[in-house]
Amino acid sequence: MATQDRRVAYFTQMSNQDRIMVKDAPKFDLELYISNYRGRTRFDRLLLIGQCSVPLCVDALKLAVAEAKRGKDTQRYRDAWECIRIVAPQEPEAAFDEAWVATTEKSNKAEQYRLEAELKGYKNNLIKESIRIGHRDLGEHFEATGNLNAAAETYIKMRPDASTQAHIQDVGKHAIGIMLQKRDWAGVLSNVNKVLSPSTSDDPNPEQPYQKMVVGLAELGSSKYYEAAGSFLEVGDVNKCQRLNDIASPNDVATYGGLLALASMDRLELQNRVLDNSNFRNYLELEPHVRKAVSMFVNGRYSSCLEILESYRSDYLLDVYLQAHVPIIFSQIRSKCIIQYFLPFSCVTLDNMNAAFAKPGESIEEELVRMIKKGVLNARINTIDKLLVAVSTDSRAAMQQKALTTARHYQKEARERIRRMNIVAAELEVKGPKKGGNGGSGAIPGVGELWSGDTRTLASDVMG
Repeated sequence: MATQDRRVAYFTQMSNQDRIMVKDAPKFDLELYISNYRGRTRFDRLLLIGQCSVPLCVDALKLAVAEAKRGKDTQRYRDAWECIRIVAPQEPEAAFDEAWVATTEKSNKAEQYRLEAELKGYKNNLIKESIRIGHRDLGEHFEATGNLNAAAETYIKMRPDASTQAHIQDVGKHAIGIMLQKRDWAGVLSNVNKVLSPSTSDDPNPEQPYQKMVVGLAELGSSKYYEAAGSFLEVGDVNKCQRLNDIASPNDVATYGGLLALASMDRLELQNRVLDNSNFRNYLELEPHVRKAVSMFVNGRYSSCLEILESYRSDYLLDVYLQAHVPIIFSQIRSKCIIQYFLPFSCVTLDNMNAAFAKPGESIEEELVRMIKKGVLNARINTIDKLLVAVSTDSRAAMQQKALTTARHYQKEARERIRRMNIVAAELEVKGPKKGGNGGSGAIPGVGELWSGDTRTLASDVMG
């Protein structure tokens, strides 16, 4: 009973911190799941499970404590210990290891002093490559100890000494790694193109899996589900993706890509871009339930699709990137299923709608009302006969509206063309700088454009 009381108190505290409580056990095995990852994301995922999953909280927190003690970040150890001492004070991991904390902090300070002394020596010798490596090693030390702001500042100092394309990519990846941990999605999107090497042939870019993965995560974090789905569907080779498991695993790519495609794409796109995608098919083999859910939707078996997804809701709620978006994604998928189910009919009885989409003993009527008010579902409810009736559109009025819209677009385009002609005739055109220069950063194509802090003044709003 005491154990139960401690769990209630613990999850009450987590709830007060706006944590999501997942009562059902997920379908994955915790140790097998966490073995898919390496690096700092392992602790992040274990701590999230420990703070949210009722069945797995103790096991996840014990693993989180062990994971923290394998690294250098003492604050992470304190975070995991604060949780486990509340929910499971009888566990050995609940005893605070003061000796390890003191030893690790002392070692961290000594290592920082050594790296800073080495870097100072490199700067005195004016060897650019050594300076770059010194900044990189110091930044990686700051990152390993949890000082992300100092790590970001140190990685930025690598930029002036980046003399090859590989160095530029290295700087970009280190900076993006910090931004992902800080959930700076705008920063990730603005920096991700800097890790791409110039393509000189039709061969796929070797950095494409990395680029597509981090862009997909940033767009997911920004709630751009359609764009994120497109990025995950284009990640490419599974073997190359496996090497990026310090960010996400191939199983995650399959889950993110499939769910976001279901939420944002129509049936034709799902068939062409998901099920018929030879590259993404290899990912779907890792998560067969995602492929089955997409197939069910494409084949019109909407209730089966929703049942499959609902059975894995607990798994999705325990994912560090997906958790906050699960309610919205599920709501969008459910709305699409209802719309597609109703689309072929002029009217459907509410009993049939309840049988297909409502839980036993519940009604879907209130949900239909909300969808109609939002304009998502073009229908009305006949409460007397208990029918959902499609609202017929006036095809003649729609055609006239389309013709007026086309005329307005034509008028706007013609006006812009005339304005452009007048600007050129009056010699008011502002020409941009010639392309092909070195951009002020040596002979590396595009380095000046990517990394210089110059601002260019653009002429705009020139009216004829």
